[in-house]
Amino acid sequence: MTDYVFPSTADLAKSDAYIQSILDPHGDPALEAATQNRQANGLPEISAGLQFGKFLKLTAQAVNAKRILEIGTLGGYTAIWLARALPEGGKLITLEISDKHAKVARENIDRASLSSKVEVKVGPAINTLKTLNPDEPFDLVFIDADWESVRVYFNEAKRLARKGAAIVIDNVNYDAKVALEPEDTKEAYIRSIKGLLDQLKEDKEVDVTILGIAEYRRFDGLLYAIKQ
Repeated sequence: MTDYVFPSTADLAKSDAYIQSILDPHGDPALEAATQNRQANGLPEISAGLQFGKFLKLTAQAVNAKRILEIGTLGGYTAIWLARALPEGGKLITLEISDKHAKVARENIDRASLSSKVEVKVGPAINTLKTLNPDEPFDLVFIDADWESVRVYFNEAKRLARKGAAIVIDNVNYDAKVALEPEDTKEAYIRSIKGLLDQLKEDKEVDVTILGIAEYRRFDGLLYAIKQ
């Protein structure tokens, strides 16, 4: 039996492009404009792609989300996907620390004709989360922000989510480094993620799985939890 050979970056890029052509055969002007606007304004190249955006939209629909919380807006790409899943009267609250990023996100969300469903709150998410009321619970929480605070964000997500709500966290196994011991890495990100995963071993408030994701840019992981 021969050893498995992991696909090359070129093969993964071709696979990504093919899958995108299946999921979005006719193009999406609002999403394409959002990507172009993000790039034109020099925002970081860390935005989620089409497949992940579609996954978030389907997740929101699966839990019949009427209220969604997003921690980490960047240019509003995933906010557009999430807001598209909301019914009339639904609400997405998205938290962003950067005024510049929030401005770009608002432009993109407005161009997608979704401003009536989306509120962009600017400031440190740790502070903003404390102002949100658990008596107005969320049906879905998506976390994609600074990883040093990921445990705080996750615990706040549990506080603010209804029973049965979904909590999604991106980048929980960046470059497959999560198995490294703390003494083997200087990356605060890895230590923070491992702290969250260690907490989840005994966390009875959620049922959790982690899915590996391989794409042309990197190997990564997605955490998906349901509040019990």
